[in-house]
Amino acid sequence: MFTTRQRVILLVLLGAGFMLSVDFSILNVALPQAGAGVGLGADGLPWITSAFALPAAGFALLFGRLADYFGRRRLFLIGMVLLAGASVLGGLAVNAEVLLTARVLQGLATALALPTSLSLLTTTFDGSARDRVLGLRGALLSAGFAVGALVGGALVSLLGWRAAFFINVPVVVAVLVLTPFVIHESKAPERTKLDVPGAVTVTGGLLAAIYGVIERSLSAAAVGVVLLVAFWLVERRSSVPLVPVRILRRPSVTWGNYAGLVVCAMEPAMIFLTTLYLQQTLGLSPLATGLVFGIPGVASVAAGVVAGRIIGRFGCRRVLTASMAVQGLATLPLVFLGTSRIALVVLIPALFIGFYGHVAAIVAYTVTGTTGVS
Repeated sequence: MFTTRQRVILLVLLGAGFMLSVDFSILNVALPQAGAGVGLGADGLPWITSAFALPAAGFALLFGRLADYFGRRRLFLIGMVLLAGASVLGGLAVNAEVLLTARVLQGLATALALPTSLSLLTTTFDGSARDRVLGLRGALLSAGFAVGALVGGALVSLLGWRAAFFINVPVVVAVLVLTPFVIHESKAPERTKLDVPGAVTVTGGLLAAIYGVIERSLSAAAVGVVLLVAFWLVERRSSVPLVPVRILRRPSVTWGNYAGLVVCAMEPAMIFLTTLYLQQTLGLSPLATGLVFGIPGVASVAAGVVAGRIIGRFGCRRVLTASMAVQGLATLPLVFLGTSRIALVVLIPALFIGFYGHVAAIVAYTVTGTTGVS
């Protein structure tokens, strides 16, 4: 059983992750409306998502390491403040430049908040309690997506796409008020010199590689690969590496992170394309789109709740393999969808099964990749 303080810590840290998940799905439902509101055409819609994804992925590793130096709680709070400001800016955006700037800042806030909240969780809880907490985290991330889809569809239909930004602000304020009272500062045991070459190469490499994928630019992707190889070489020779690459000798760390890459690359791309398919091909409203995503999403929350217990019984490897297979197989029927709304008969069950596998996979790869890592 958790103590009262531990329950409040869970409320704060899991609540922050829940909010970020809500934020993603709310805006996902609102993509066509947000694009139209600031003058972005269909070709520009991917950048509403990509402007967020670039900094969120590119800076996560660096910010996670900086948190070890300057304090995980401190950077978590900075991320929350930045998220509030970015949400206000996005809600007030009158052109594409301001909207995309807000999305970049939201991505930076996410790169600050998610790694630090996960570190605070894994340093606060251990053993079976940690597995339960990671299971709850997976469940709430799924619940956040489902709630965001449902609430987002209603908000966009009733109040417009700007509400998808403003809804973050009161939640952030609550997190900022509670955090200093229940979460102690946490740092690495010994403060060493920051690995600047490693930080520059990995951040630049991730940004260039992700940009190359988004824009289908071979030159940018090549630059990204070169910088990431340089990062690997720098880390192998550094006495104080940003990331101790030798940790990848542990099969659980290596395969857990490979699995995370696959799981998290598949689902957002599928959701983005399905949103456009539902609204632009089938002609559904934002509210109906939210229902299509939200109902299967709510049901899949059960996967996160029970995943920790299933892992305890069958082991991470079996659960991770099975859940990834379920997610992948559930995506295949979407290839054959047509332009008639009868396609919903196939789509909704496929989403139901796929979301269930996705959430279970999130929990399984997180437990796998962090097992034995302090």
